Amino acid sequence: MKEKILIFDFGSQYTQLIARRIREADVYSEILPYNADYTLDESIKGVILSGSPFSVNDENFLDFNVEKLNGKIPVLAVCYGAQLMAKKLGGSVSKSSKREYGRATLNITKPEDKVLSGLSANSQVWMSHGDTILQIPEGFELLAYTDSIPVAAFRSSTSLFTNPVYCFQFHPEVTHSVEGHLLIRNFLFDVCGCSGDWTPEHFIESTINDLKQKIGSEHVLMALSGGVDSTVAAELLHKAIGNQLHCFFLDNGLLRKNEFQSVLKSYENMGLNIQGIDSSNEFYTALNGLSDPEDKRKAIGRVFIEVFEKYAKTLPEVKWLGQGTIYPDVIESVSVHGPSVTIKSHHNVGGLPEKLHLKIIEPLRALFKDEVRRVGKALGIPAIILNRHPFPGPGLGIRILGDITPAKVKLLQEADDIFISNLRESGYYDKVWQAGAVLLPIYSVGVMGDERTYEQVVALRSVNSVDGMTAEWSRLPFDLLAKISEDIINNVRGINRVVFDISTKPPATIEWE
Repeated sequence: MKEKILIFDFGSQYTQLIARRIREADVYSEILPYNADYTLDESIKGVILSGSPFSVNDENFLDFNVEKLNGKIPVLAVCYGAQLMAKKLGGSVSKSSKREYGRATLNITKPEDKVLSGLSANSQVWMSHGDTILQIPEGFELLAYTDSIPVAAFRSSTSLFTNPVYCFQFHPEVTHSVEGHLLIRNFLFDVCGCSGDWTPEHFIESTINDLKQKIGSEHVLMALSGGVDSTVAAELLHKAIGNQLHCFFLDNGLLRKNEFQSVLKSYENMGLNIQGIDSSNEFYTALNGLSDPEDKRKAIGRVFIEVFEKYAKTLPEVKWLGQGTIYPDVIESVSVHGPSVTIKSHHNVGGLPEKLHLKIIEPLRALFKDEVRRVGKALGIPAIILNRHPFPGPGLGIRILGDITPAKVKLLQEADDIFISNLRESGYYDKVWQAGAVLLPIYSVGVMGDERTYEQVVALRSVNSVDGMTAEWSRLPFDLLAKISEDIINNVRGINRVVFDISTKPPATIEWE
């Protein structure tokens, strides 16, 4: 039974960061809603209570049974979690006279404590809370304070609990807490006694064994996208069940230039049992005359399901549907306000599993995006797939503003190919999170030679991000942008103007539609 840390989520924007910091230390972690039912067993080495936008002094505050944990297992309570511990165990929490937000310096009172081992004398941390702890509970001792708050960190005394309870009124998980990673590692290894053996190799071995046991002699159907998630999931399934896995790669007519052929060849070189299906005409027919982004997405999704269903019926031996679902999808499908509230559904094939009576298998549902890439690298997946930028499911259908025609798709494919090729040749492709060209429904006047032109405008979008939730526009060199613009205008008849998008997310989104 693998060891793990449970994180109870009270709605903090930083909860996923806590999980990521733990995973970076090669320790497995799971996020649960604060009100989830759970059982403590030997696999659980410690528990973390997250922060929250709410106040412990609200009438309907997010409550938690702290008595179930106290003394039984090491606990780390962060921000709201720390205030909840203080309130429920007899301390005092009050609204601050000013919002405590931003950098602060720790004044450490117990440098000999395990969790503070190796910390600098004046370590910088990040505060983000409206309430403050005025008095710690009886049986607890102060570990640190700052110039603005009397209680920055405290813990239960050794005489009170066999297993300690640590409380931080700051966020060790964010990068602004300069030595926060050290605090988390100290909690994991020196307090909880974790071994740190959750590596890509360990994940691969245990996942393949689990897949073999779960699937047995049955067959699995999986649609591949050319992206890293579906590819890594397929490779794990392939190693577990071989040709019992049936894959298909669909050309919807909205892929990048030559992408269908190049990705299909990569899959065949990996030894996957895969079939390429060209359904571009069906998609173009469904998209004819549609300009609204949502209408286009629905049409693309509907045709994909129709093609999927048609192909699935040719394989009666299939009992499972493979998906490349990753951990952020799983987290976002559960609300901290209770299991009855869903933020979004993470299944990407509509009602097909129920309609075709297929069971779902998701080999990556425990991994974050960067972990998927680490596992993919350990599996030996080709770099052209492993390092591929994220690409939207509707493809170029949402990068062509307005109605879709084969001529517009070809125009954008050519411009996009020049953009991406230049990024690769300059070494910038692997330095940005995602890049692509957008065809605008705008015509502008230009001059080429002695002739007046009236042609379309293409926008270049390149962003840097960690997980796609927020993004900064990429600071590409002006000389590179000039070359890309020149290459597009000189080589793509129908485009006479190139612009560069310098919007951040938020308020903008990465894609234009």
